[in-house]
Amino acid sequence: MRIAGAAKLVVAVAVFLLTFYVISQVFEIKMDANLGNLFATKPPRYKCGTIKACPEKHFAFKMASGAANVVGPKICVEDNVLMSGVKNNVGRGINIALVNGKTGGGVDTKFFDMWGGDVAPLIEFIKAIPDGTIVLMATYDDGATKLNEEARKLISELGSTSVINLGFRDNWVFCGGKGIKTKSPFEQHIKNNKDTNKYEGWPEVVEMEGCIPQKQD
Repeated sequence: MRIAGAAKLVVAVAVFLLTFYVISQVFEIKMDANLGNLFATKPPRYKCGTIKACPEKHFAFKMASGAANVVGPKICVEDNVLMSGVKNNVGRGINIALVNGKTGGGVDTKFFDMWGGDVAPLIEFIKAIPDGTIVLMATYDDGATKLNEEARKLISELGSTSVINLGFRDNWVFCGGKGIKTKSPFEQHIKNNKDTNKYEGWPEVVEMEGCIPQKQD
């Protein structure tokens, strides 16, 4: 009887110790998790969702071309989405956002159908842009079929290098300026190539971000 009683006592103590250990482990895990959530720091968010902050006297921008003929392009400057499918102000062809070079504020947005439309309104629009204006362009579906030599020359004068070779259903994004004296470093271009296209008939989306220098007097 004494042996049986001692055995029961040992089992009871063992169960108690095991229960205490399990509870302490669970409590410690929860405490660690709560402390981790308490002291965890979120990564910083920069304007337009760029990967880094822009220096003083620069404007942050991020943009993307359209995806095939399904998803429209997006242009954001200084955390202000100027053009997107959600805003319902994009369309087939070349999408253009104009930004004040001194303030970084949006001035105007337009899109020009370069498949079924006329190139003349695009030419007139570019000619009327005031000097010092930041110009952002993004293609959607086809941005090149109706482009003629005059239009390509005018866009080239905004700082573009690739517009001369822009072809049917190429994807292209560009950021330049009216009155710029050099070629812009902000330009991405992917050719429409059936062997490398991501979508049937269209190349993959091109994205670009950066910091535009503020216009100084």
